[in-house]
Amino acid sequence: MFGSRRKIIVRGERVHLLAPNRDTAADFVAFTTANKDFHQPWVFPATDVPGYRHYLERLDSTGAHGFLVARNEDDALAGVINLNDVVLGGQRSASLGYYGTRATARRGYMTEGLALVLDQAFGSLGLHRIEANVQPANAASLALIAGLGFRREGFSPAFLQIDGVWCDHERWAILENEWKQRASTFSGADAVTRARRPLSRVV
Repeated sequence: MFGSRRKIIVRGERVHLLAPNRDTAADFVAFTTANKDFHQPWVFPATDVPGYRHYLERLDSTGAHGFLVARNEDDALAGVINLNDVVLGGQRSASLGYYGTRATARRGYMTEGLALVLDQAFGSLGLHRIEANVQPANAASLALIAGLGFRREGFSPAFLQIDGVWCDHERWAILENEWKQRASTFSGADAVTRARRPLSRVV
């Protein structure tokens, strides 16, 4: 699917992380269009090229980090993961956002992809805390982050406006030391630990 100009950040046992760029526009749009009904009402990613370009501009202008999760076996896109609201200094934190595909749900691709991203976040990015805010009815998403070792910290009523509606969210988080203790249970994280690469070095 992806051409020779793809930028691989790191490769795990079953998936690899790609840096989103102009060369991945068609694949991103095909992925979000095919999974529109699966993503909504939880998330509303871009489903056309202008929207995807706006997504890239947002990453550049806000200092956020985007990752495309692709399967090693065929390079097919299995998900998108974003580290938003990055704060450095004494806080060193970010907010996690992610969405996968209906066809590959519950097959472990996003679990490994998120493990790879967490290793990057707590490794080369030097972050201390990652927060994930999830709507209470999104059982699959809650199970995913709980399985990765996130802790439930609280409940935030009317936390985020999505498609014009203020939605309640559960607040979950994981700290650097907590992830290091948990990471050994994930093959994807092990792969990154064995061959860690800073985000500024892509191939």
